[in-house]
Amino acid sequence: QVQLVESGGGLVQAGASLRLSCAASGRTFSTTNMGWFRQAPGKEREFVAAINWTGGNTFYADSVKGRFTISRDNVKNTVYLQMNSLKPEDTAVYYCAALNTYRPPIGNSWGQGTQVTVSS
Repeated sequence: QVQLVESGGGLVQAGASLRLSCAASGRTFSTTNMGWFRQAPGKEREFVAAINWTGGNTFYADSVKGRFTISRDNVKNTVYLQMNSLKPEDTAVYYCAALNTYRPPIGNSWGQGTQVTVSS
């Protein structure tokens, strides 16, 4: 199983950028599909982005398409989420996950989350 630790969250103004990182341990990372999810206060956790194990295929929630980019480095065992043009509605705790299924994206191993707060 993959162990995951997210970092890179913070407080930014609307329009700014942040890059989240998710460091993974475990021998299976390079063959594991990965995803990012988020949970805003009072809301259910929602899907943000997913990337397949090779990094050659990605897909996104409509709410972030064109603004966020997911990528991975299988040498560094890390998944990234580049977030541009941030909006106040992007405020949430962001989690990375090893995916049990790619489509639909269902996580089976989760990090502890990193807080992203976007002020207007």
